[in-house]
Amino acid sequence: MVSPDQVEAMIKVEIPDAHVQVVTSDGEHYEVIVVSPVFEGKRLVQQHQLVYNAIQTEMLTGAIHAMAVKTYTPEAWESAKQTV
Repeated sequence: MVSPDQVEAMIKVEIPDAHVQVVTSDGEHYEVIVVSPVFEGKRLVQQHQLVYNAIQTEMLTGAIHAMAVKTYTPEAWESAKQTV
């Protein structure tokens, strides 16, 4: 089982300046929010690829069964927080 802290650390290795939130209810299915300026100018699929690259080994071995990813630039994150 991979802890939320471990998932956060793996993502931060790939995207060092990221703000990362990880939630899991069972240790196999995760919901992740990643906020980083590195996403500026990138399409959504490119943003998600950066995140999935960080946890690729855990996905391939089955340590992480599924992960829902939401990515934001800092500006988009501020807008998203205001609409909630």
